[in-house]
Amino acid sequence: MRNRRYDFRGLATLLRQIEVEIANGKTTPQTRKETQITVQTYYHWRKEFGGLKLGQAKRMKELAEERQADAFSGGAVFGRCILKDVAEGNF
Repeated sequence: MRNRRYDFRGLATLLRQIEVEIANGKTTPQTRKETQITVQTYYHWRKEFGGLKLGQAKRMKELAEERQADAFSGGAVFGRCILKDVAEGNF
């Protein structure tokens, strides 16, 4: 199988589609083959994103982007503080 990247909207739609097909009587392996994802990926996504609506998925994406931006800027500041302490001999 080839690697694909799903955005949150596509992922929520795909999970909802799989849940509908399972409710209509298909098995998990059948739906997995149709959607071309692995069973492990399906269960991981279901555990993490199951039951999300599109608005919630958008908000989750925004929070993830904010967290990534904060971690990047905070990490740089923390690194500079460590370098300053080392340069001053405070270690």
